[in-house]
Amino acid sequence: MNSAVKAQARSKVRVERTYRATLREVWDLWTTREGFESWWGPRNFRAAVAELDARPGGTLRYEMIAATPEMVRAMAEVGRPPSHAVISTFAELRPMTRLVLRNVIDFLPGVPPYEADIEVELTELGDRVKMVVLLDTMHSPEFTEMQKEGFTSQLSKLDERFGAA
Repeated sequence: MNSAVKAQARSKVRVERTYRATLREVWDLWTTREGFESWWGPRNFRAAVAELDARPGGTLRYEMIAATPEMVRAMAEVGRPPSHAVISTFAELRPMTRLVLRNVIDFLPGVPPYEADIEVELTELGDRVKMVVLLDTMHSPEFTEMQKEGFTSQLSKLDERFGAA
């Protein structure tokens, strides 16, 4: 990661959901292979986890994969492969309450590698869990908007699963 620009203080995109779920169910979505693979990736994409070591300094490595023939074609049309590797580090991890995933953004043609954090705060509210996610802004406003749309798309999988409360 030495070649990646370090995550720096920059603006954040805030996304918030409350789910009818247990704290353990939501925590496991972020910290177990099965949980992560069950929802990660925007619609028409999926994640295949190669390594997930949920501890401070632990690694998360996965492939983001176009999951439908239509998306594979769409990626080809814009000159992109149907999958790309992602490497993240659990920069912070406080069990059942907070985690920070530091992602290396090194798969964008013409953009020097850089790091971007995803901060997750979980709060138990009786039979519900509030999840607040702060996403570091990307290298451009256009990519920041695409990131927000993609993240919101993948959260729709959890909305369907737990029912947004």
